[in-house]
Amino acid sequence: MKILLSEKPVDIEDSTTLFQLRDEVKPDADIVVLNGAPARSDCVLSEGDEVVFIRRGEPPRQDEMEALMAARHTPGVHAVLKRSCVGIAGLGGLGSAIAIALARVGVGKLVLVDFDVVEPSNLNRQQYFFDQVGMLKTQALSANLSRVNPYVALETHTERLTPANVPAIFAHVDVLAEAFDVAEEKAMLTESFRRAHPKTPIVVATGLAGHASSNTVVTRKLGTGITVVGDLTTAAQPGTGLMAPRVGVAAHHQANAVIRLLLGEDPVGDTIPMCDV
Repeated sequence: MKILLSEKPVDIEDSTTLFQLRDEVKPDADIVVLNGAPARSDCVLSEGDEVVFIRRGEPPRQDEMEALMAARHTPGVHAVLKRSCVGIAGLGGLGSAIAIALARVGVGKLVLVDFDVVEPSNLNRQQYFFDQVGMLKTQALSANLSRVNPYVALETHTERLTPANVPAIFAHVDVLAEAFDVAEEKAMLTESFRRAHPKTPIVVATGLAGHASSNTVVTRKLGTGITVVGDLTTAAQPGTGLMAPRVGVAAHHQANAVIRLLLGEDPVGDTIPMCDV
């Protein structure tokens, strides 16, 4: 009889019970998961059952983690993401959320760039914690990502991006995600990167402040090789601040666009026309 043990197919004897298998495979397991739910009593296993044994505080091995993630994302998709490299310019509300989303789906390498430190005001929307105030964002986010998925390779640059260093820092990324707050910096990054790497796609964001409808945050094409997320108009200003929900919506639009590009798919599809520029 065949079942899935930590998402890997294994053969077991007919009439094997759940707890018998635990005692054979991982007798020190604190938690027994059967078909997605914690099991509190023994039972005879059936063909196709899915079983996971967990010991509290013990992270899964890399091969176990890969099997679990591949099963959720489908093996073909996960294999592509695992060998991909994504650059993230700016690790604030957009960049920190993009990084965590991409780590959760198993992107193989992230190139993270920011020169700033975590400030108390950042905590209203950025993926940091109270006890990380004062830390460099590159260090704090690396620590948080290692808790999400320690098997993602991280390359950090604690420096301000300029036209001179953009080409080298992002020379080997498959997609670049722009996550700056200031319009001039967004333009600088996009122009510098496109000039140096015209065939590598970039995903940018603009118009995501306030608490307007989430439905106004959309993904569009902005010319060849550039994808833009946002409503294109709502900037942060007095009376319209940056807030976690809408920033998070935009960040996950960007992360999803990145994934689609890595998989060779149109980040928009046919639902939204190209912008006039």
